[in-house]
Amino acid sequence: MAAGQQAYRQGRFGDAERIFSAAVQKAERFGREDTRLALSLSQLGQTYWARGRFVEAEPLYVRALQIYQRTYGEEHLDVAAALNNLGVLHRMHGQYAQAEPLLRRALATKEKLLGPDHPDMVLSLRNLGKLYGAQGHYDQAEPLYRRALAIREQALGAEHQEVAKSLEELAEVLRQAGRAQEAEALQARAAVIRGQRSPQSTRARG
Repeated sequence: MAAGQQAYRQGRFGDAERIFSAAVQKAERFGREDTRLALSLSQLGQTYWARGRFVEAEPLYVRALQIYQRTYGEEHLDVAAALNNLGVLHRMHGQYAQAEPLLRRALATKEKLLGPDHPDMVLSLRNLGKLYGAQGHYDQAEPLYRRALAIREQALGAEHQEVAKSLEELAEVLRQAGRAQEAEALQARAAVIRGQRSPQSTRARG
């Protein structure tokens, strides 16, 4: 697993696929319900994802989810992660009706286990926001992105680069919703954080 993860981080996806495939075969020996098998399946699925082989990734994600559910029940972070992986995969395929309940379940599970303001909530909020944005449901996407922004500001401080990223994502939603002036204000804040212009020039422009 460590070797596969290293290859994946280095962008050597062919090597990662070969290593994770071997890991799945070895993990099968622990039993078909072993969580080490679920982890190996998830990692192999992620590698297929990185190579654009979404159809091959889906059954691996489904199988990993089933193992985690049978082992831990519904309320576990590994279950939430597997739900998220599968939901994002459906979103990428344009299968929005299938993606939404998975991503909503992932978000609800993490919120129950971690609390509403935990930094790890950001990923689930953004993924559900992307789903709604892809469908043009900007009124549903906006509060999710605003919540992600607030969590990052609280956890990281108002000047962090990840806060700039959240500002830019929220600005894009508002821009698509036809609220260009609000979007520009957020984009200007993000630009200040990223050092692209001074606060003085931003105020002058506003």
